[in-house]
Amino acid sequence: MREKKESPWGRASEGQLPENWPRDEAGEPEEPVFLMNCRNVGLEDALKANMLEGYGIPCLRVFPGNGVFGRLILGFSGQGTDLYVPKSTYEDAVELCKEENHEEL
Repeated sequence: MREKKESPWGRASEGQLPENWPRDEAGEPEEPVFLMNCRNVGLEDALKANMLEGYGIPCLRVFPGNGVFGRLILGFSGQGTDLYVPKSTYEDAVELCKEENHEEL
């Protein structure tokens, strides 16, 4: 069993792969692929990530630049949130996001 490494100061680690992230035949995590950058206005990033996870697509949220600090101080990242999905689910994730907002990715 893998030993969980606790992050300093009791905060969640940025960019940590979810436990349900798919693995290849060798047991290595599948490559994350950039899906989109979401603004943090109205919790858009959390809603998109939860929608994808609701359809069985694990989602990795990364806060670019000083986003983690901004999120800590202001409650949101000024540069938005980058969403990453497993390479094998990228096409499905794009279709789900297009249908939701009628937008092109």
